[in-house]
Formats: sequence, C-alpha cells, structure tokens
Amino acid sequence: METLIGKKAPKFKSQAVINGGEIVENFSLDQYIGEKYVLFFFYPADFTFVCPTEIIAFQKRLADFESKNVQVVGCSVDSAFSHWKWLSTPKKEGGIEGVKYPIVADQSLSISDKYGVLAGEYIFNEDGEIEFEGLPQAYRGLYIIDKEGTVRHMLINDMPLGRSVDEALRVIDALQYCEKHGEVCPADWHEGKDALKADQKGISNYLSKH
Repeated sequence: METLIGKKAPKFKSQAVINGGEIVENFSLDQYIGEKYVLFFFYPADFTFVCPTEIIAFQKRLADFESKNVQVVGCSVDSAFSHWKWLSTPKKEGGIEGVKYPIVADQSLSISDKYGVLAGEYIFNEDGEIEFEGLPQAYRGLYIIDKEGTVRHMLINDMPLGRSVDEALRVIDALQYCEKHGEVCPADWHEGKDALKADQKGISNYLSKH
C-alpha cells in the first residue's frame, strides 16, 4: 500500500449525514482547507458491534477536538439513509443517536479505495469481466489532515481492533506543537512534556535529561 503521509488528502464528493440527521449532497473535506484540521476515520459498517463504541467515543470527546480546531468526520460504505437510520436509533437499541459530526456515505467504495482501506478489490475474472473480490468494507483507517489539506498521520487497524481517542488527541497535540514551536516530539510525548530540537545537540540534551 502506498502511504498518504505528506500528500494531499484524496478528494471526493459524496452524500453525508450532518448534525445527527440531515442528509446533504456533495459533502467534501475541501470545505475545511485553510480553516480546520480534520480527523477523518473509516469504520466497516453501520449496525455492527465495535463501530458504535468508536463512533460514540469520538462524540463524547468532540469538545476536546473542537477546542483544538479539529473537525471529526466518519465514513463507511453504507448509504446515507443507513447512516440516518442508525443515527436515529437509540443507543439502548444498538444505535448511535446523539452523534453530531458528519458521517460520509461511500456506497461506491471509491473513497475507501482512494484512502487505501478497502478490504477487497476489483479484479478481472476468467471471462474478462470485472468483479469484486474480498469484503466490500473499509478497515479502521484514521487520518489526521492539516489545514493545508495534507495528510500528517495515518493509522489502519484490522476490523476487530478498536482505536484510541486519547492517542488521536495526543497526535494532534504533537502536530500542533511542532508547527508552533519548530521542535519535534519524542516517544510518548504528551502536552506539557519536553520536546527537542531536530539536531544531534537537541537529542543529546534530551536523552541526558531523561
């Protein structure tokens, strides 16, 4: 798989559900360029088991992301109507009611394919016809995109493996610290800890203190 790090985030326009229940056409991440960072994450499918734990976990920490000028956006291969139905279903019935950030519909599988998280692929069969081989769902991809529209962080988990909201916030803190101070963040860096200059003297000073 080709990495997207350091490259412009793949463009797309698709239906999405925003504000927990409004279906919009031609949703695009381009609207945030120059304005906000974006945390764009994929999950396999609506009405499943690990997925609502992640989606609701991001909603619970939405204020933390917003305080860092980060727009959270989810995406799966389901239709906008499926997203709307799941968003309208109470949590006690397996739904994700109360989630307010946008959730993109990728029925064509093209967005998942562009971001390198599609579990299957299109192939030519013995008759020369195109068919899909594998599971037409997305792995648990997560991308942090800066205000210029460039991918700065990516993480892809297999479908059974949920992600850490705290780690996503930590990476955002590190990215914004590096941009502001021109220093780099060492292993397990958290906001408030020492960073270091990207030279031999900087790493020597850091290691001598730690």
